[in-house]
Amino acid sequence: MSLSLIPDYVFNDYSAITPEFLRGRGVRLLLSDLDYTLAPKRQPEPDDRLRAWVEALRAGGVTLDIISNNRSSKRVERFCSELGVGCVGHAGKPSTRGFVSAMRKHNASPAECAVLGDKLLTDALGAKRALVLMLMVEPKGGPCGAWNRVLHALQEPFKRMSPRDQRK
Repeated sequence: MSLSLIPDYVFNDYSAITPEFLRGRGVRLLLSDLDYTLAPKRQPEPDDRLRAWVEALRAGGVTLDIISNNRSSKRVERFCSELGVGCVGHAGKPSTRGFVSAMRKHNASPAECAVLGDKLLTDALGAKRALVLMLMVEPKGGPCGAWNRVLHALQEPFKRMSPRDQRK
């Protein structure tokens, strides 16, 4: 089990992650955070850009599931339902429970999986503990509130240590 907080890849936005990129790394299951990763927390439903990206993943042979610590399961379930993707709510990240549950549901090994998220202490640490490729993005809508601004500022040195920082 790895306790590294250094993401394998860092991107500006989820849209930079293509089905070809994922399949080229043997990934057929993408487990993604929702809030600040795919949409700002205050955005109640998927926008057309996200819908198109999810369709491109699907057409490219990549399954997407949402793994969320969001306290509101209603929001996560509605968002996922509108996208036509599965979800694991109250995932308990950085625990591996949610990741393992989704991998079992899709009969996927850690080598066939990647995690997409915006936070080191939940998404990245959970992915590393589950031995899964970690893809990190800048927060959608920017960090909201003082705590999130501090948290994201503290993450920057770890993101810069990524061997594949695609933001440059």
